[in-house]
Amino acid sequence: MSDGRWSDLTARVLSAGVLVAVGAVEVWLGGLWFEAFISIACGLMTWELVRMIDPGRKAVAIQLAILTGFAVVLSYHLPALYKLPFLLAPALVGAGQVSRYRGIYTLFALWIAAAGLGFISIRTNMGFVWMVWLISVVVATDVAGYFVGKALGGPKFWPRVSPKKTWSGTAGGWVAAAIVGLAFAAYGGFGTWFIVISVLASMASQAGDIVESAAKRKFGVKDSSNLIPGHGGFLDRFDGMMGAALFVLLVGLIFSPGAM
Repeated sequence: MSDGRWSDLTARVLSAGVLVAVGAVEVWLGGLWFEAFISIACGLMTWELVRMIDPGRKAVAIQLAILTGFAVVLSYHLPALYKLPFLLAPALVGAGQVSRYRGIYTLFALWIAAAGLGFISIRTNMGFVWMVWLISVVVATDVAGYFVGKALGGPKFWPRVSPKKTWSGTAGGWVAAAIVGLAFAAYGGFGTWFIVISVLASMASQAGDIVESAAKRKFGVKDSSNLIPGHGGFLDRFDGMMGAALFVLLVGLIFSPGAM
């Protein structure tokens, strides 16, 4: 096992520690503090998206970042009839501003805004424990995937899209998510179905990571930005979380639309 395989570990651990600490405080506080945190995160991800697609549009990137932040928070507080138009606003406005990959931009911008709404809905309507569960599933998936994949190696999951991901790391993430689901099921008195939901959320998290990796390859960039040492940008760090949040939001809309 060469040292090069673990060369980015220190930076990843340190920056992840800061992110976890800040995120933990925001999740615990909830309310407007958490909404502001999600608003800023979604704005930064939109800024990164525009910078990847159209690097010369720096002013547009800032404007769309601000629009996204406001749209995410307002969409939660507005009646159901107005939620979708506000979520669509950054995507539709930005599609007319970027010079290429307009379709990809539109889908990603809508994904970012919808995931932001999902985060706020989960924390506010479902509660602190559910938000901790979601974060735990995604973090466990990411950490287990990283260490199991590095340690065991083996066949690549999808080498043309994400060359570093292996089947061993992917499966390791599922197992870790199942363990998290088992722990929360025992804590909350849920049945085995909660383990299944946890694994599905893990898969959604991995899907989010893969989609973002495919987009970066399309754009010809390695990272969405360099804002987070060892992790790249906010899109690089939160792609999995957005995939899982969107999954939970859609499940909630299907089975309990009033709760979202």
